[in-house]
Amino acid sequence: MPEQSTYASAGVDIEAGKKATDLMKSAVQATYTRDVLAGLGSFGGLFSGSKLKQMEDPILVASTDGVGTKTRVAARLNRWETIGTDLVNHCINDILVQGATPLFFLDYIASSKLDPIQIATVVRGVANACQAAEAALLGGETAEMPGVYHEGEIDLVGTIVGAVDKRNLIDGSKIYAGNAIMALPSSGIHTNGYTLARHVLAEEDWLSPHPMLDNQPLGEVLLTPHQSYLSPVTQLRQNNVNIYGLAHITGGGVIDNLPRILPEGTAAQIELGSWPIPPVFTLIQELGQVAPEEMYHVFNMGLGMLVIVPIDEVPLVQRVLGDEVSLVGEITEGNGEVVLK
Repeated sequence: MPEQSTYASAGVDIEAGKKATDLMKSAVQATYTRDVLAGLGSFGGLFSGSKLKQMEDPILVASTDGVGTKTRVAARLNRWETIGTDLVNHCINDILVQGATPLFFLDYIASSKLDPIQIATVVRGVANACQAAEAALLGGETAEMPGVYHEGEIDLVGTIVGAVDKRNLIDGSKIYAGNAIMALPSSGIHTNGYTLARHVLAEEDWLSPHPMLDNQPLGEVLLTPHQSYLSPVTQLRQNNVNIYGLAHITGGGVIDNLPRILPEGTAAQIELGSWPIPPVFTLIQELGQVAPEEMYHVFNMGLGMLVIVPIDEVPLVQRVLGDEVSLVGEITEGNGEVVLK
């Protein structure tokens, strides 16, 4: 039997890292387009800037985010195929708010001990979501850090880089009182609020059909991937809808995220009951006896992406997206506050 290396004795297995890379290689390379000049295995990814030449005044838009403690849900269920999708879609939505479309993505995965199959499964989810968005998975890092992370769990973070022509930039500056607030629905909890959700739901049965969740198992509901809004927003733009503002409802809920795009002198009024709330939020609120105000400050409550448009374009938005969109409020005069009525 070959002697174990000193590094492996200390807790880091170089061969496991190489095996993980080999397992994920085909999925990563499936995201490559002609713009990828150097990817997996390079010290730095190379991506052609040729697409930027098609823009009059190109602006690069970048964002870094993670999936938080949703990784602990994946660990409890030993299900790793969806959180990579969560990560990519969350990041896509963050740059979409400013009108950007994705160019390329980089991921970072860390664990106490590398499990090649686990890591490759996560990266395949990342790659699949990148491929769906026509974004290259240009590179990343897999780190083995014994003593930093709990055994069997991982940390997952990603960086996205996209671009928008300055003339198509969405920055909220056109928003004014009287505009309509429309909502694209969330698919569930997405990637924010899992610390509270896990605390409240810890003693529930996660595997059996749950009567409050349309007989879906709680574990399945908790792992439902974060929705990407690239397609519906693209449809609106192709139909010449004047999108004055977009707000991705993530950590902080509608209370904290909508004010981020409101210009000075404006506020927002959200009409409660004007959109369907996924039943998982009702379950959390009832079991945890969570105040309604806190629910709207922690979770998206079914509001995945808010779209601010002129009031007279509401029928056009509804024709383009149908049941996929709800009219949920209006922009008012004020000092950036969000009023739930």
